[in-house]
Amino acid sequence: MEYSLECLSCAATYASTYASQTCARCGSNLEINYKKTFRIKKASPTSLWQYLSALPRGRYKRWLAGGTKLIESKTDPGLFLKLEIENPTRSFKDRGSVIEISKAAEYGYNQIACASTGNMAFSLSYYAELAGIASTVFIGGTPNPDKLRYIRDTHDARIVRVKGDFNKALEQAYAYSKRNGAFLTGDYGYRKEGQKSMAYEIIDQLESVSHIIVPVGNSTLLSGIFKGLQEMKSSGRIKRLPKLIAVQASGCSPLYRAFVSGSDVTYQKPNTAADAIAVGYPTFGVQGLEALLETRGKAVAVTDNEMRREQESFLKEYGLHAELAGVASIVACRKLGLSAKDRAVAVISGGNV
Repeated sequence: MEYSLECLSCAATYASTYASQTCARCGSNLEINYKKTFRIKKASPTSLWQYLSALPRGRYKRWLAGGTKLIESKTDPGLFLKLEIENPTRSFKDRGSVIEISKAAEYGYNQIACASTGNMAFSLSYYAELAGIASTVFIGGTPNPDKLRYIRDTHDARIVRVKGDFNKALEQAYAYSKRNGAFLTGDYGYRKEGQKSMAYEIIDQLESVSHIIVPVGNSTLLSGIFKGLQEMKSSGRIKRLPKLIAVQASGCSPLYRAFVSGSDVTYQKPNTAADAIAVGYPTFGVQGLEALLETRGKAVAVTDNEMRREQESFLKEYGLHAELAGVASIVACRKLGLSAKDRAVAVISGGNV
């Protein structure tokens, strides 16, 4: 689909040939804007590439991503589980990584840079290796050591440990990309486009979805799903928007705090073992709040102990490994007290444990 890019802060606009994901004027994130409304026909999802006409025009490497199963919960009537652990690197991050790495290759970059708490770096370094592009990843906080080892040893990425949390790593990744001519990847506009494919899949897999429950770190997936739903509603594909539910760890819940207090998103120092959502200041926090308000949704905070108990139950029930953030959506569903009449989808976001 033909598109342009618009700065979320200063509203500067760029053509699709602009080879960056940040504004040259102010450094803020860019949003992908399409030149016309489009409608995507119903499909039986096998990969995100079935929704190619809803993605920015580009020369894509059609590596596998998306097309994950939606299964009915064994324990919670009316709840369905979107198994993002089926992606090649076992998290939803792959949906955005295939878009970002394809764009990096299209624009002629030989190196990418990113900030990550673990899963992002794992995913990007995997696809970058397939494209023959070097990776430098900046990781702060207390990431899972097994994730770090796998990123370094399997995908030959250069890992830079940062004294500070994810947001400090984000600053260093941005500065590095400017100094070294690397394509800055991570929670930016092209990733959001890839991750919105989950909305299309869920609607194709389940009729009359009432709620979509999303673990939130940077809020890119939440705002991406919202964008996909908006596109489907604008085109007449759906008549109403499902309620979006944001789930955060109680030890790192800046979006939740802003929602319940009716205030702006402010920084909160992460204090959670759920490393995949340990983000003190969400990049797409403003858009995440908009998604909750526009869909009449909610924000929910869950504890690490609640996630640990659910992680054990999930393994026993399904024989599948999910990380703490991956099962946060199931915990949130129970806290919401949804009935069997609801048709809710809980995103099982990752399984790197």
